[in-house]
Amino acid sequence: MKKVGLVMRKIQFAERQGPKVFADRLQALARELGVDIVFISPERHVSEFDWLPGYEHEKGDLVNYDVVLDQIYNRHIEHVIYTVSGFTFLNMFLKNSVLFPHSFPDPALTGYEMMKPFYTMVNKAIVQTEFLKREISRNFGVTDTKVIPIGFDERLAERYYDPEQVVHNRILWMGRDEENRRPDIVLDYARHNPDKEVIMVFGGERYKQSMKKYSIPDNVKLKFALTQEEVFQLMNSAKVYWSCSKFDTFAMPLTEALAMGKIVVKPEHPCYDHISAQHAFSGNEHNWFELVNMAAASPLKSSCENRAYAFEKFSSQVMKQGYADFFDQWLSS
Repeated sequence: MKKVGLVMRKIQFAERQGPKVFADRLQALARELGVDIVFISPERHVSEFDWLPGYEHEKGDLVNYDVVLDQIYNRHIEHVIYTVSGFTFLNMFLKNSVLFPHSFPDPALTGYEMMKPFYTMVNKAIVQTEFLKREISRNFGVTDTKVIPIGFDERLAERYYDPEQVVHNRILWMGRDEENRRPDIVLDYARHNPDKEVIMVFGGERYKQSMKKYSIPDNVKLKFALTQEEVFQLMNSAKVYWSCSKFDTFAMPLTEALAMGKIVVKPEHPCYDHISAQHAFSGNEHNWFELVNMAAASPLKSSCENRAYAFEKFSSQVMKQGYADFFDQWLSS
């Protein structure tokens, strides 16, 4: 079985957020394709405080190349996918290395200036959306790019789908306690709409501590580090899924929300253009509260149109076929 290294930071492997879900899903589908995805991660100098000056993750990446290369060489790996730009210099040691970005140097993201120099060395990438393909070409001249979405788990989307379980006033938000995710806007919405039940889901246990700095309204429920099964079960019960982030490379929960038939409210930024189903509505700080309330007031319990769109565009089968085509060409090089 051909080996492919997947290089991520320790914190990405440790928390139940997009990167770990992607890693597990890629490993499982690759195994079906006859490819062994080997997880590779440095064990030192990885800060949890990437938003504080001096603690940027990329600085930790730079001092971990020996650890990462030792793992790669010891496992006799010749092909590597790395998910953060700080490991772009792997290109100097392995000709078959490809970037799959979980972040992107967009001004909306904290630390984007730190990422930019690394992107000038990227020569091959897998990205999740056509928007990112255009941006990585326009800004950094990277043209060897394959678009493959992170597929949702159809089995979970089938198992937990039940429109009769929808709570009409339940609003669901998923993210991190980080400035670009804007949890403060969600808390403000809850204060102004006490008739709504607002559930905020955070991918890591560490946010239990950081969320203590906020005054949490009584109609807000906080949940942390849910399993995929728990996410889909909770997603099914919500009437509206709302994202108010400044920027996303893919927004996996949005595709899962579509798959569960949710009415979606999302930012109008073009990075969300792939979320373009019939009952997905774009807004901004000036009209989000009204959009969320209109979505909650809809007579629809579930959107069959959103669900069909998600299964066509973002299922794990779509992801599997994308990687089957990619591995067929890349691993023969």
